Amino acid sequence: MWNTGKPMHNATNIPLQFLNLWLTLLLIWLVANGSLATHTVIAGVLISALIALVFATFSRVYSVIRWSPKVIYYYLLYLAVFLSELVKANLQVMRLVFSPHIDIHPGILEIKTELISPMGRLALANSITLTPGTLVVDIKEDSLFVHCINISSTDRIEATEAISGRFEKFLKVIYG
Repeated sequence: MWNTGKPMHNATNIPLQFLNLWLTLLLIWLVANGSLATHTVIAGVLISALIALVFATFSRVYSVIRWSPKVIYYYLLYLAVFLSELVKANLQVMRLVFSPHIDIHPGILEIKTELISPMGRLALANSITLTPGTLVVDIKEDSLFVHCINISSTDRIEATEAISGRFEKFLKVIYG
């Protein structure tokens, strides 16, 4: 499956791959430094460009990001929803941990996704896994198998909406 005999990159997409990787690395640089000082931004631009230049031919995954004002807007909304869900899930797990009687019903649920791109599915799986109380244990085609610390519903549609619905609508716009 991994070795298809084809080259790892498509020469026509290298500028797009470079741009997407450069923007991603620059964003990470700026967030990690927490400063918009001129010297920090210039260093970030140069270091991100150098790294992107070296690795652009190997990073096909970044070519699926379709940068536009709408995508950036949905990405910011996604980050807000993710952070909100992260806080809520942490509070729920904390309530379970500190409860004198632990009443949980763990199990694995199969949820369906409408995301087509592998990067979109990866982002969804990571979003679910990073939320305390849930862990994606396998991905097969359009199904994600999620271990939940406390299953509230075994109905696939309800489980899908409860676990991935909050993330998937934004990731559809970002990754397709």
